[in-house]
Amino acid sequence: MSSIEKKKEQLNAFYLIAYPIKANVVELTSAQSAQSMSVFEQEMPYAFRIAGEMAEIQSNALKPLRGLGEKMEDLVAYLQFQAKKIDLMMSYILQQQDEPANRVNAIKFGGGGCVIEHEKPIAEGEGKAIKLFLESESAAVYAYAEAIESIAFNDVYQTSYIFTHIREQDQELLVRASLHLQTQALRAVHDKKSS
Repeated sequence: MSSIEKKKEQLNAFYLIAYPIKANVVELTSAQSAQSMSVFEQEMPYAFRIAGEMAEIQSNALKPLRGLGEKMEDLVAYLQFQAKKIDLMMSYILQQQDEPANRVNAIKFGGGGCVIEHEKPIAEGEGKAIKLFLESESAAVYAYAEAIESIAFNDVYQTSYIFTHIREQDQELLVRASLHLQTQALRAVHDKKSS
């Protein structure tokens, strides 16, 4: 199996949903591409670092309360509303990280990578820093990626990227978001057929 086939396999190892989202893409230096994960995490924009940590804390905080029975339902509901407020605030903070000069459209995403539309082809192996903004999920992800293919489609080039540097919790967030959005799409189709 060739190197490019292995990279395509890596991209498709996770479910890849066709769902348009905003993204920012900037060039990486060769030094950035070669960074260790610990250096990558230290240099990642602070808003992205704390967003992942807050989501993890929030998820872990609500788990013990769910098993306490009916008396706790009101408390759990209240805490879920508070968590939603925090999600909305974090979403607002993360949206401030969107740089219009670097904005492009991601047309697919998943835990292994994404497909982004560019005006020009991107060379295979080129490294990029990518920000993905999942507004419907009140989340955003920062990662380093490598271009593995750039295909002309209409007036743009659809470039497939595999993640080379991504935190595990961010990868899980992308997987959950892709599955959640797929579930919503299936419900919408089912509801349409039912009516």
